Amino acid sequence: MTLEPFTPSRALSLGVELELQLVNTHDYDLAPYAEDMLRMLEKQPLPGSVVPEMTSSMIEISTGICQSAAEVLGELSTIRDAMVRVADKLNIAVVGGGTHPFQQWHERRIYDKPRFKELSERYGYLSKQFTIFGQHVHIGCPDANAALLMLHRMSRYIPHFIALSASSPYVQGQDTQFDSARLNSVFAFPLSGRAPFALDWGDFEIFYGKMTRTGVVKSMKDFYWDIRPKPEYGTIEIRVFDTPLTVERAAALAGYVQSLAAWFLMDQPFMPEEDDYLVYTTNRFQACRFGLDATYVDPGTGQHMPLRDHILLTMHQIQRHAEAQGAANALHLLRDSVSSGENDARWLRNRQRKEQLLAEVTRQAAGRFRSATGPR
Repeated sequence: MTLEPFTPSRALSLGVELELQLVNTHDYDLAPYAEDMLRMLEKQPLPGSVVPEMTSSMIEISTGICQSAAEVLGELSTIRDAMVRVADKLNIAVVGGGTHPFQQWHERRIYDKPRFKELSERYGYLSKQFTIFGQHVHIGCPDANAALLMLHRMSRYIPHFIALSASSPYVQGQDTQFDSARLNSVFAFPLSGRAPFALDWGDFEIFYGKMTRTGVVKSMKDFYWDIRPKPEYGTIEIRVFDTPLTVERAAALAGYVQSLAAWFLMDQPFMPEEDDYLVYTTNRFQACRFGLDATYVDPGTGQHMPLRDHILLTMHQIQRHAEAQGAANALHLLRDSVSSGENDARWLRNRQRKEQLLAEVTRQAAGRFRSATGPR
């Protein structure tokens, strides 16, 4: 099976997908209301799309093609507001976060859709454990080789993305001691991890051809890589973000990605190398485990430093590009978060420390999602 041609897209265009939790308003456990939510939203004129996900307590929203973080925020806010109105009618709530804090995976139902049924048969219980919630960011690339170069440059910043978005410290009622436990579930899939090091689309096509001949891959959808090319959209798709607790933070993360991408395209600050991946898994683990308090190993210099220092250094390097892309406010929001050591995982732990009840924490997280003025 051959790889479909790469469709060029406008450089630095943005698309954002968010996987969201549907919970009841009695005990704030997950509730199988995806089909009802979709039915009530289908006649509403909304930007982007709203579609089902693997299990029936999940739903995925996505923007259309946007040019700025502000446009992303506008579209996500419109869809968010519509979902909240429908949720109120269904007497349920919509929540962000990378995991539901106390749901039991064996109670989940696979959504009735052929691909989800096929994945359930292939991966067994992992499918239900895939009731986790992520944000995906697409960034437009002018051609196929530029996309691969962008992908491998962006890989150096995977720890930054994980730490800034981390919002999954709790799994099945327990504090995992990870800021992002969600990615441990993703790592269980055999086709997860990093993309092969190829900077030429012809070489990537050869790799894809070999994989499809093995019979374990039928399309690019079968790769659960941290970043993967999406030739049909003309983008690369970054998949390591936990879903934030607010759409404001989701849009800010998209603005950060866009500013990094502008830096890569216009300044060509470094060339990625296969050796960059010598520290990739260690850096990734550090960010999942310790969030903004992680240690980062610079793959170019081998220098060890606090991850938060490297994030702030990066933000300084891309400030000019952020202003040009209209993402200065996005960077400001994230910079404040890094300086104070606050991400959504910290927010959830602080709430649990005070309330001592994860259902109440989830109730407050639902309030935070429905409005930027929700509980702080």
